[in-house]
Amino acid sequence: MNIDFDKAGGLVPAIIQDADTRQVLMLGYMNREAYDKTVAEGRVTFFSRSRQCLWTKGETSGNFLNVDSIKVDCDNDTLLIRVHPEGPVCHTGTDTCWGEDNKANPLLFLTELQDFIEQRHREMPEGSYTTSLFRDGLNRMAQKVGEEALELVIEACNGTDERMIYEGSDMFYHLIVLLTHKGLRIEDLAAELQTRHKPGWKKH
Repeated sequence: MNIDFDKAGGLVPAIIQDADTRQVLMLGYMNREAYDKTVAEGRVTFFSRSRQCLWTKGETSGNFLNVDSIKVDCDNDTLLIRVHPEGPVCHTGTDTCWGEDNKANPLLFLTELQDFIEQRHREMPEGSYTTSLFRDGLNRMAQKVGEEALELVIEACNGTDERMIYEGSDMFYHLIVLLTHKGLRIEDLAAELQTRHKPGWKKH
């Protein structure tokens, strides 16, 4: 990785982002030694400008930042480090250095779920219900979406909110399986809804 440490006197800013929630957690600085130590140990190490020494985040508190990935920007002078944090990141005890809560948006799981279903589609492991759906073919997958949608309607009209959420989850799962079979993504549906939300959109 080509990183220009000389541009700013030996230091580059390192933006720390949660790999799962995509929340920006903090900003620190690294010199070459701190970067090399981070890569070697898999835990984020910064260069402290106030103490003029290396410090591994969490060495005192235990709240380490475990590295998921490291990217450098187009000018080769800023790092984006995605991490899995152990505990709060800020020394004040908050999740981020801006006092924000670092909580995953449940909607992000739909992308993760489709990634998993696509893996099932590639590998087709024995004993998997998802595998059995792919093997049964398009008509069966479409039928299951219809069946689950009907059960959702029944629970919405005559059941409980808990059962409606349960059946709605079943419908979403089978819909994602169907989308995967067709080479489509749940994001394609989101993009369509986003288009419809724009002023001037007209139904086809």
